[in-house]
Amino acid sequence: MGAMHTATFSIPTTSKLPICHQSCPLSLKSLTFPEYSSNKSHKHRRIATKSSRIKASSMASTPSATSDDTTKPFSVLFVCLGNICRSPAAEGVFRHLVKEKGLDSKFYIDSAGTINYHEGNQADPRMRAASKKRGIEITSISRPIRPSDFRDFDLILAMDRQNRGDILEAFERWRHREPLPVDADKKVQLMCSYCKRHDETEVPDPYYGGLQGFEKVLDLLEDACESLLEKIVAEKL
Repeated sequence: MGAMHTATFSIPTTSKLPICHQSCPLSLKSLTFPEYSSNKSHKHRRIATKSSRIKASSMASTPSATSDDTTKPFSVLFVCLGNICRSPAAEGVFRHLVKEKGLDSKFYIDSAGTINYHEGNQADPRMRAASKKRGIEITSISRPIRPSDFRDFDLILAMDRQNRGDILEAFERWRHREPLPVDADKKVQLMCSYCKRHDETEVPDPYYGGLQGFEKVLDLLEDACESLLEKIVAEKL
């Protein structure tokens, strides 16, 4: 019998695709629902995402809900563009305040982005460092907003008007594809609408600025989150 020969296969390696806030090698337009197209200019002009909007995910949110509405945690979702700066910070600040008051079991808190460029990534290290100086830990992992969020969350807070507009546009698309609460759009509010000590109407994106921008964001978020928590405790809990 002839000698047995073992075939050797060479698997080519593929270089890792870069993921950043500024650019992306893939167009989200091809990842979203086929009928969706937008020619609206995006606030982030440096990002080639004028037609890139929210991606639906098959994953489901998992708030610790029970069949008894009286014991169901009040759920809050914070949303910005990429879910690596503002919304993770808002989640961290609000979670910190809730924990200080011993209300952990009363809330389900999460954050998301209107694009999926950073899905699976930690928050921006500059934001994590700035938050840590204030005793606030940011441990969230970036994810895009998804249809189930409109069912699972009681309140959805957008960091700026562009974010809010994108969230509402997504809701309009998704509600025709699956059962969603008809009044879910009323859950979407602006973060700064809860500010008491600041006059800003939007939380600015600090991504392209210096460290001072991250501090400003935290100032606004601490102000808004404090009054937000007071309002929820007084009216919902």
